[in-house]
Amino acid sequence: MFYLVEEFFSIQGEGKYAGTPSYFLRTGGCNLSCEGFGTSYCVNGLVKYGCDTYFAVDRSFSNSWQKIDDANTFISHLKTEFDAIGYLPNVVITGGEPLLYARDKVFYTVFSWLIDFGIRVTFETNGVVEIDFDEFPAYRKAIFALSVKLSNSGESVSKRINDNAIKKITDNSDESFFKFTLNKEIIDSSAFDEIQNIINICPAKKIFCMPVGESRSTLEANDKAVFAFCMKHGFNYSDRLHIRIFDTTQGV
Repeated sequence: MFYLVEEFFSIQGEGKYAGTPSYFLRTGGCNLSCEGFGTSYCVNGLVKYGCDTYFAVDRSFSNSWQKIDDANTFISHLKTEFDAIGYLPNVVITGGEPLLYARDKVFYTVFSWLIDFGIRVTFETNGVVEIDFDEFPAYRKAIFALSVKLSNSGESVSKRINDNAIKKITDNSDESFFKFTLNKEIIDSSAFDEIQNIINICPAKKIFCMPVGESRSTLEANDKAVFAFCMKHGFNYSDRLHIRIFDTTQGV
């Protein structure tokens, strides 16, 4: 059984496959909260801070999450959705942290069907959860967008970086790349050194840097600094098209 926060057909807005028509499955729950990213929201009159997909991370919202406990029923639903689209889109499994369900039977069955059906599947993950690729070999055929968190997330190093998990993913998957979220403050201090320490775990992977931004205004406050940072260090710049166009992170 796994929890699904939302599903929708859209355009991938970030990373290597930005601009690609994709069907998104957003799972509920995360092992990080990333309060440092500063997105504010209100729960029962209390103002809280977290990542831009707080509604998929904070379990205060779990009463609105959908429980998926029957793989065959959900697969039939996806077939109907893809038929309505008229072609097989890429599928992006995001969160929250989707790999919290990596060992779940229902989750693995759905993922394996997607792969067997000829669909390119990308996991958007923080790279903390270790995957057993021998026990769950279908994951070798996934693409992993490793959104490893830096100190601007507000999380401790011990919580946000797992060298073994990163190395297992990069060594065993068909494709993986790094995607870092930056603001002007970390660019002016420790961003390059932090990124270098992470990518030293597995050199030669593509590196994308994108600006912090749960809204268009926040994005615009950081994008030029990230743009210049990428030019200086030879990294790839990733915009956040969904925020740029829709000014939101939910359902787009």
